[in-house]
Amino acid sequence: MKYNNISNIIPCLAVALSMTSCTALFYDINKNPNEVTDSQMQAKNYKTGSNIKALQGLVIPVQEHMYQFNESLTGGPFAGYIGATVDTWATKFETYNPSADWRKWPFANVLTETYSPYRDVVNGTDDPVAIALAKLMKVAIMHRVTDSYGPIPYSQLEQSDEIYVGYDSQEQVYMKMFGELDAAIDALCDNVYLGNDAWSKYDAVYYGNISQWVKYANSLKLRMAMRLSYVMPDFSRQKAAEAIAAGVILSNADNAAMHAAENRTTLIYNDWADHRVGADIICYMNGYGDPRRENMFTQITAIVSGEELTLYRGIRIGIDVASKGSAVSGHSNMKVTSDTPYTWMTAAEVSFLMAEYELRWGTDDEARKFYEQGIRLSFEEKGASGADDYIADSQSVREPYSGHGEVHPYQDQMTSVTIAWENGNFERNLERIITQKWIAIFPLGVEAWSEYRRTGYPKLMPHPSQYDKSNSTVDLAEGARRLPYPVEEYQLNRANLEHAITLLDSEISAGGFSGDKMGTHLWWDCKK
Repeated sequence: MKYNNISNIIPCLAVALSMTSCTALFYDINKNPNEVTDSQMQAKNYKTGSNIKALQGLVIPVQEHMYQFNESLTGGPFAGYIGATVDTWATKFETYNPSADWRKWPFANVLTETYSPYRDVVNGTDDPVAIALAKLMKVAIMHRVTDSYGPIPYSQLEQSDEIYVGYDSQEQVYMKMFGELDAAIDALCDNVYLGNDAWSKYDAVYYGNISQWVKYANSLKLRMAMRLSYVMPDFSRQKAAEAIAAGVILSNADNAAMHAAENRTTLIYNDWADHRVGADIICYMNGYGDPRRENMFTQITAIVSGEELTLYRGIRIGIDVASKGSAVSGHSNMKVTSDTPYTWMTAAEVSFLMAEYELRWGTDDEARKFYEQGIRLSFEEKGASGADDYIADSQSVREPYSGHGEVHPYQDQMTSVTIAWENGNFERNLERIITQKWIAIFPLGVEAWSEYRRTGYPKLMPHPSQYDKSNSTVDLAEGARRLPYPVEEYQLNRANLEHAITLLDSEISAGGFSGDKMGTHLWWDCKK
């Protein structure tokens, strides 16, 4: 299937623009009842706008502790992105034994902080744009939660002020989210003609540009559709095609990112120094000689074979660190400053999703085109040069991991996949697409972890067996497949939780574990 280069044209936008030539009488007769009126815009209050902004701050959490638990301590390590440096953390997600206090952060804290502003919006205004944005934000937030746990409280939280309610299966959650996304997209399309001033004050992502919000919503729909490629391939293809046809993010100018007053992850990485970049992503990018490293990671000075070198080195994920000072100084850090935006979704990720769509259901030529386009867009976004030479590289492969001071080395090459496309080789090209997407979307840990579980790519180093504290509830070669429910759910919502675990077990179609374990596969995590 071919797509024209119409990144800035959306069917609903064309309809909206055509209205400008109509007479006033014709406009009144044909006015869409879902459109925002002048009186509604004048009535837009501070509370509604503030709640929309609060929801935006939860898609990728801007609060430093919530970000750390959702990305630095869970998604990031399980995706091969980030490893802990703290030598006093004896119980952590990385070693599969998180404490009770840690377990509640990615679940209860996210649900509580999401549904309070969400309900305030949908119950406090009849503004269709506000409601559409609230629904879109809720889906963007909660799809990360269900992808981390499986069954979650969802439909019952819509109407209830209680947090301890019944769960939906993951399939039910996804089906409801697709319906909510489609409704939000329709409402935004109905109001795409609105000037930026209508929402710019309360929009730290697109500053009131509704047409860009439509592209993001369709791109999120595409991401979620491809997540179901193995469990519901026909439905996955249908929803992905709908999203692509409606208009997705194809230019870095349309990238979705939250521009907070201050990026608080500087505390996590620069001030607290609780984490360093993982060995997995460094080994791939070192092996590929990736020019993007300079703008993504810091370098360290090390003695190698008696010679002092400046290099990029990652920390082995899943270990217990002997010395924080040594771990911090001996491994590369991610580069983040106080004005770095919180990335949600980029044109590069969308191009890789379209490459996979074409690989599965289109043509090899189109898949290659979008694959190479994704790399170029990523280089552009990261401010790196040399994309064409990188794309043509048919020799470079991931480098083995030598370890810091030869501690925890892993010399297995693991994969022979290179960068250059191989015509007609589905599985190796799928590995290429996912590996390059994984590099491009760093540091989106939850998303990268989800794609690793769905496809098996990129190939990551297994968890070091000497640091396995899972009590045999995780396959070390596969890594964690989900997060365990909080202890509070067992204490305060036990009947509903037990039903949720039954739902979790009923959706398993791959893997040998069942129940509320970190090794239990989710519904869409079913690739044989």
